[in-house]
Amino acid sequence: MAASLTFLLIVAVSIRAVLFRSSLAEIISERVEVVSPLNAWKRVVEGLALLDLGVSPYSGDVFHEIADGITAVALYLSIQTYNKNVFRKQKYALESDRYPLDSHELLRSPKEMFYIPLKVAMFYLLNPFTILSCVAKSTCGLNNAIIAVFILCTLKGSALLSGIFLALATTQSIYPLTLFAPALLFLLQRLYIPVNLWRSSFWFFTSQYVFMYVGSVVVITGLSFFLLGSWDFIPSVYGFILSVPDLTPNIGLFWYFFAEMFEHFRVFFICVFQINVFFYTIPLSIKLKEHPVFLIFMQIAIISIFKSYPTVGDVALYMAFLPAWSHLYRFLRNIFLVSCVLLVCSALFPVLWHLWIYAGSANSNFYYAITLLFNVGQILLVSDYFYAYLRREHHLTHGLYLKKKDGTEATLVLK
Repeated sequence: MAASLTFLLIVAVSIRAVLFRSSLAEIISERVEVVSPLNAWKRVVEGLALLDLGVSPYSGDVFHEIADGITAVALYLSIQTYNKNVFRKQKYALESDRYPLDSHELLRSPKEMFYIPLKVAMFYLLNPFTILSCVAKSTCGLNNAIIAVFILCTLKGSALLSGIFLALATTQSIYPLTLFAPALLFLLQRLYIPVNLWRSSFWFFTSQYVFMYVGSVVVITGLSFFLLGSWDFIPSVYGFILSVPDLTPNIGLFWYFFAEMFEHFRVFFICVFQINVFFYTIPLSIKLKEHPVFLIFMQIAIISIFKSYPTVGDVALYMAFLPAWSHLYRFLRNIFLVSCVLLVCSALFPVLWHLWIYAGSANSNFYYAITLLFNVGQILLVSDYFYAYLRREHHLTHGLYLKKKDGTEATLVLK
């Protein structure tokens, strides 16, 4: 497996090196689907130039930012660890006769799980979205690497490193704050501490993890202050993300809506839009408290859909997890339709952008329509996997072939 992963890394690096040296690199670096005001390399260079001149890079409206190979290796090791945990739990449940006989065909075999970590790394490294982000020198790759290392540290059971890397991810873009809940649930589960509000052990470990996380955030924020000598980075990074002042078109939902918005409604609707990322954390954490790794996948997907300045690099991160849920394929309902929607939208992004900006034969409504369809496709994809996951868990508990009281075949409905 190590040889396969090494070969995969060599292929991925070669593809990127060829594109870096081609004339496409400059074109890709200007694509609004690939870079945003938060992660464009051009703004990083301008920020460093201002810093060299003794001017704070956050004093204007240029700099708002605090590696694919690292991300791929971290995801590979994370899924490898996750599969070992799944197989161990599955073996224990089989020995305890917890599964109905007719649900044994749903169980995962070691042979099936062996190549999944490599597939996850391949899905990330060879994903066109990831390649485009790398060639464009988007700092989204760095954000993804930090989140991937955070996942790895969490699955390895290191609460301290998990809190530190989650703090690093949060200080970059706020939204990874929603990953705190699944990380805590996994660490509690690993230590066999039940999620019980009346248990002192639950509150003791939770307070420890909160202290590690908040302490890391304070240290990172303090280091940023001592490096720059001012607090300008707070409104320039976090204020910029939350208030969405730059309405440059992207693949997200914010830009068009707020370009058309009356100013006196702006604050209200910004709160409504921003709360979407955080709103789903509590209900999903309650529903998936026994499955924190799948909850991490769900939260990363929600962040990439509802954040204020998304790029295709954000989409690539959660899509890398899809091979890990290959056992859910039999329960997916709309996978062909959703795949077609995402592929067609990806192809139409540059076409409609050209018609709008260069040919002048279209307008912003055309481009926003395709971004809206792209996000609807993502929502359908994530909700389909959510349904499939819950359905499989239900069958593992109650059997694969469900019957009504009168003996007829039952239909499972997600409510």
